[in-house]
Amino acid sequence: MKKFFSRLLIGVVILALVLAAGGAFYFKSYLPNTVAPKSFPQIDGEIKLEGLDGAVDIYRDAMGVPHIYATTTHDLFMAQGFVHAQERFWQMDAWRHIGSGELSEMFGSGQVETDSFLRTLGWRQTAEAEWDALSAEERNLLEAYSDGVNAYLKDHDTTALSLEYAILGLLSPDYKIEPWEPVHSLTWGKAMAWDLRGNMGDEIERAVLLKTLTPEQVDLLFPPYPEDHPVIVNQIPVEGQTSKVSPGAGNSAFDYSQLDLDQLAHNASLLDGMLGPLGDGIGSNSWAVSGERTTTGMPILANDPHLGIQMPSIWFQISLHCVEISEACPFRVAGFSFAGVPGVVIGHNEKIAWGFTNTGPDVMDLYIERVNPQNPNQYEVNGAWVDFETRAETINVVGGEPVQITVKSTRHGPVISDVYGPLKDSGDAEDEEFEPFRERAGIELPDQYVIALAWTALSPSTPFSAIWGFDKAKNWDEFREAARGFHVPAQNLLYADVEGNIGYQMPGDIPMRANGDGRFPVPGWTDEYEWSGYIPFEELPYTFNPAEGYIVTANNRVPPRDYPHLITADWDYGYRAQRIVDMIVNAPGKIDLAYIQKMQGDSTDLNAQSILPVWNEINFKADTSNQTYALDLMLKWDTQSAADSQAAAVFQRFWWNLDQNTLDDDLPERYAVSGGSGNFETMRHLIRMPNDSFWDDKHSEQVVETRDEIYIASLIETVEQLEKEYGNDPQKWPTWGELHTATFRNGTLGESGIFLIEDLFNRGPFQTGGGQSLVNATGWEVGYSFEVDWLPSMRMIVDLSDLNNSLTVHTTGQSGHAYHTHYADMAPLWAAVQYYPMWWNQDSVVADAEGHLRLTP
Repeated sequence: MKKFFSRLLIGVVILALVLAAGGAFYFKSYLPNTVAPKSFPQIDGEIKLEGLDGAVDIYRDAMGVPHIYATTTHDLFMAQGFVHAQERFWQMDAWRHIGSGELSEMFGSGQVETDSFLRTLGWRQTAEAEWDALSAEERNLLEAYSDGVNAYLKDHDTTALSLEYAILGLLSPDYKIEPWEPVHSLTWGKAMAWDLRGNMGDEIERAVLLKTLTPEQVDLLFPPYPEDHPVIVNQIPVEGQTSKVSPGAGNSAFDYSQLDLDQLAHNASLLDGMLGPLGDGIGSNSWAVSGERTTTGMPILANDPHLGIQMPSIWFQISLHCVEISEACPFRVAGFSFAGVPGVVIGHNEKIAWGFTNTGPDVMDLYIERVNPQNPNQYEVNGAWVDFETRAETINVVGGEPVQITVKSTRHGPVISDVYGPLKDSGDAEDEEFEPFRERAGIELPDQYVIALAWTALSPSTPFSAIWGFDKAKNWDEFREAARGFHVPAQNLLYADVEGNIGYQMPGDIPMRANGDGRFPVPGWTDEYEWSGYIPFEELPYTFNPAEGYIVTANNRVPPRDYPHLITADWDYGYRAQRIVDMIVNAPGKIDLAYIQKMQGDSTDLNAQSILPVWNEINFKADTSNQTYALDLMLKWDTQSAADSQAAAVFQRFWWNLDQNTLDDDLPERYAVSGGSGNFETMRHLIRMPNDSFWDDKHSEQVVETRDEIYIASLIETVEQLEKEYGNDPQKWPTWGELHTATFRNGTLGESGIFLIEDLFNRGPFQTGGGQSLVNATGWEVGYSFEVDWLPSMRMIVDLSDLNNSLTVHTTGQSGHAYHTHYADMAPLWAAVQYYPMWWNQDSVVADAEGHLRLTP
């Protein structure tokens, strides 16, 4: 988390230690060699655990993956809680403080602003309401898990839990580790919903851009989903009412020229350091291929969720086995869990396999609420003034005084701007600039306002109820029934089973709007833009054994183009989906596991295939041999962004310059281009309009540039940059992997800005291939860095003909303990798109085991 601490405070502490005798020794030797091993988990022998029904066997395989065998459901999940605490408690502790808005209790006063925003969203209150609504079976599961965590905490504290507590002790010596509560697990569902939240950022950005751009220009920056890219579900029987959709920026409800959204944008960014910004690549790939297309005659399911880069991995791989399957103990499941949450989120059991990608539905709306100018404690609803709902929150600050805040809410949700004041900072309501607005919308702008957030995740519903249903489902009908309970964050649920079936279901609470398409903030003082309900589950897109013999989900458009309901106007633009479909349809023969691995590592850049042919239309005479070299290298390139490709490095730098030189002079600094599928699609339109005003460099006077001139200027700039940084000999210019590296940083202390601390916890850089909106989706940001900032957080390939043949890898390692063997042993495999076995059969697990721990009552 950037700026997670007061760097000054840490700097003073570190400086004092370094200047003291042995200070460098403390960080370079004592902490790694003496303190760190104290937290390494016991993986052999026997541990007595009060509360168990019977003995539990835990085998850890050669990659450190635990496989748990228990005779009761209670023992199975108690053991999972114990193992999670053994390996990842620091991560769990940080996450629960995020979920409850209690970071200041752990890290001090620098987190009060973030906690205030988290308390405003009310994740903890929502999670407590979810706990009240859970079934007795679900409560028992969470309580057993919590008992396992607390059983470990009973005998371990501070540095016996993780090395990070040694550093936290310097910063927050008064911090006390509290017992784990079931609601802590539920708050993590809120955090993931925020991480995969949808289009709120786009909604703000569009409104801001309308201050300086025409509606037509904004629509070009947010183009519709391309007609030539695939949808997930080609045909579905649906009857229902169509949401009233306004497809373009020209139909927005306001003139946004004076709407102050800066504070709102700032508030929405407060969690970026902890959970990652919502980037163009935050999504995932998954596909299922039916047996008619595979060498085994049975399905293969592949999944690689794309999330922000972090250390340790967001995932903790595990398998959970009831020794005897029964109604009382129905679990036998392997895959990926969240440390802090019981069960397996993505994986397979003995009958079915499933994967997730983010649907990205529009489940957030911003409502501009008119505030009573005589009484700021009231807002308007259909012509009447009503009181804001309020609640008091106390933020406890370690080493400081508590902070009191008041959270306000409207009928739509919490007030997340709290920015009062006139929209029209200058000018008058009668100014001519407002005439087009009045003619178009007929709505008077309020003089005083706040902005409230309507978001489906703020209604009680936990995704983990559905996940526990997936863990024990035996067939498509049971899987689909469990999916009914998956309300938010809505995911593309991919399915395959040992009977040879493949399927897809989109679940979730998707609002049906009386008006509008959710692309812009709307008036909150009238019912005109209210949600009228959610799309019924029976009308949500699904498919089962489609005629194509495959299903591909990559955050692309889900429903057929004639689907009557609005899900979102902001799909990923389908470049990854198109490439995956192409590789399936054009496979050289029957598909096997090796081909699926090749697909997951594919780095074909479809953007380059659009951008580079334009050079054939440009009359360009190179001034230098290096300009000729660079252009020839790109034009002869196979468009694979492989780590060892110099051509890929040259192209990506050219793309960076072309993207910025074309668009950044037209955009506010906060919304400068960052690349990704949205920019890909905008540029795919623009290259066919060589005289469009976006090509003109607004910084040049008395000259109007065209596409060809910006192309040439971008190439010249690229070559000059390479020469300046690497010399005039192009043979010494870098490969893509040398520019495009992944450094895994501890999500808290690893971005403290203090190198002695960062060296303890961070690992890398690792050279890798891939890139923005490629199948091997290792993201980076135009205008910032080529360094990987989001990535395939794990890769999984499930062989439904023999589950024991399944393969996987995730980003760092199983252990959350710095200097442990399994802290970063997966990172080189991940970077090279290599795999290890995803063992299923107990004989294979035992044969590969590096440790056997028995828990006894």
